[in-house]
Amino acid sequence: MTQPVVFVTRKLHFNAAHRLFNPSFSNEKNDEIFGKCNNANGHGHNYEIEVTVSGQIDPETGYVIDLKVLKDIVDRLIVEECDHRHLNFDVPWLKGINPTAENLVVAFWNRLAGSFKQGKLHVIRLYETERNYVEYFG
Repeated sequence: MTQPVVFVTRKLHFNAAHRLFNPSFSNEKNDEIFGKCNNANGHGHNYEIEVTVSGQIDPETGYVIDLKVLKDIVDRLIVEECDHRHLNFDVPWLKGINPTAENLVVAFWNRLAGSFKQGKLHVIRLYETERNYVEYFG
């Protein structure tokens, strides 16, 4: 009998600053499009990231993936790199990316893809605020 596919999610938290800005736009156009998010010194968010891995339950362990393993991977590759950083300047693999939530979730996917020995990356949900989030399914 085939094991059912189960979705396992871990939520982590990090704080970071960013500036939304397109260098090909004039200052006026950046202000018009990004408003307060175009503050020259940036502004901060208390981000929540949820990473979901899918797969069949291992009959020997009962896991799709050990939640500690999932946490450790996301912590090492995303949280430790981004926490208390300015995303425009301090994270080398985000250089040249306008750090909107949409662009960040895709960059995070690309960073995590292929990192799991058990399960398969299914979705990343990134909360920029309590009420605003984006999802990426690869």
